[in-house]
Amino acid sequence: MKEIRPAILMLILFTVICGGIYPAVVTGVAYALFPNQAKGSFITDDKKHEIGSSLIGQPFSDAKYFWGRPSASTDFGYNPMGSGGSNSGPTNPDFLKAVGDRVKALRDTGVTGGIPADLVEASASGLDPHITPESAALQVARVAKVRKIGEDEIRKVVAAHTEGRQLGFLGEPRVNVLELNLALDAHK
Repeated sequence: MKEIRPAILMLILFTVICGGIYPAVVTGVAYALFPNQAKGSFITDDKKHEIGSSLIGQPFSDAKYFWGRPSASTDFGYNPMGSGGSNSGPTNPDFLKAVGDRVKALRDTGVTGGIPADLVEASASGLDPHITPESAALQVARVAKVRKIGEDEIRKVVAAHTEGRQLGFLGEPRVNVLELNLALDAHK
C-alpha cells in the first residue's frame, strides 16, 4: 500500500504536466510565433469562405487546372484523417498498375518525354500540396490550351508561385498546386 500512493500521485502529476500544461504551452507558443500555420493555413475566397489549406493537397482533375501529386489516402483523396503511405513497393502489382494508369492519363493529354515521379507516385503522407517546378512545366501546354491563354503567361504565373528552398538550402524548389490554381482562376 505504501508504494501505491506515490505511484498514483506521480500519475496525477505527470498527467497534469504532460496532458495539460505542456500542450497548452506548445499551443500558445505556436499561436504566438506561427499564427497562420497553427490555425491550419486556410485559404479563403473573396467572400471569406474557406476553400482549402496550403498545407494539404487538393484533388484537381479538370484539364484547366494543374494536377497535384497523387494521394495515398485510402477512402478518398487527400483525407487528412487517413493520411499515410501505401507501403507498396516498386514490385507491387497494384502500385505498378496505379503508376501506369497515371502515366497513361498524362500521355493522353499530350505529355511526351520523361514524367517526374511526383506526378505519378504518392508522397509518404498522401497529402503533399506541392509539385516540382518540372511537373508544373510539363502541364503548362495543357492548361494554356484549355484556358486559351498564352503559354508564356501561364509560365509567369507558375514562376510567381514557385517557392525556393527553405532558408536557402533546405529541401527543393516547389509549387503549391492550390495556390497556383487559385491564381490562375483570378488571372484575367
